[in-house]
Amino acid sequence: MPHAEVNGQRLFYKDTGGDGPPIVFSHGLFMDQTMFDPQVEALRSRYRCIAWDERGHGQTGDASEPFTYWDSADDLAALLESLGVERAVLAGMSQGGFLSLRAALAHPGVVRGLILIDTQAGPENPDLLPYYEQLLERWLTDGVDDELAATIEAIIIGQGYADGEYWKSSWKQLHGENIQRLFTTLAERDDITERLPEIDVPALVIHGEGDVAIGVDRARELADGLPHAQLVVIEGAGHASNLTHPDQANPHIERFLEQLAG
Repeated sequence: MPHAEVNGQRLFYKDTGGDGPPIVFSHGLFMDQTMFDPQVEALRSRYRCIAWDERGHGQTGDASEPFTYWDSADDLAALLESLGVERAVLAGMSQGGFLSLRAALAHPGVVRGLILIDTQAGPENPDLLPYYEQLLERWLTDGVDDELAATIEAIIIGQGYADGEYWKSSWKQLHGENIQRLFTTLAERDDITERLPEIDVPALVIHGEGDVAIGVDRARELADGLPHAQLVVIEGAGHASNLTHPDQANPHIERFLEQLAG
């Protein structure tokens, strides 16, 4: 399996190769690169699709030290450099969007456009943090039982997803120290809302109308703050709208990519 040795990390990735314009997919918290399989399958014949496992996730393995999403943005830029990709469209869901926005600020030369899915520029909702901390404490103390797994699923993915059992099973395999480290990165991230006008590339903001982790109002704020953004709300979707509702999300993604090519 391919790994890139960059920034002291050993990042797992998949690369469809080819001569098409490159797109790099960055997943959400406690997920991995497979959450973009519906997009990669739809786009791989026309685009070079690169999907990777971020620090502390998937086949990249546990995070060995504290890190920020600015570090993850540097990882993304270094991964692209290692693959010989000069510019790419960055597609990120939730925390993948956090790091993609920061990559656009820290490494603007590598960013051709942004696809921002169920994400935001601001910090975590302070009203929700105590609840998340309670869930985390329960997870670290007692592990993931069916009730907790269903609660996590409702927050991260949304309810009613047919393949939810796969993700619930994967969360049961995560290690306590790594879980804590990933949550700390999420909870303590900085607010980059005021810097959005610096991101001078086309952007597509996709958001599930029923997202309970990040409300649609945050998506509107993100789209309004970016100089060249369009907002699409996916009816019936939760927090992982690209995964659960690809038939609705993919046409918007394909249209956006065609506009970039034009």
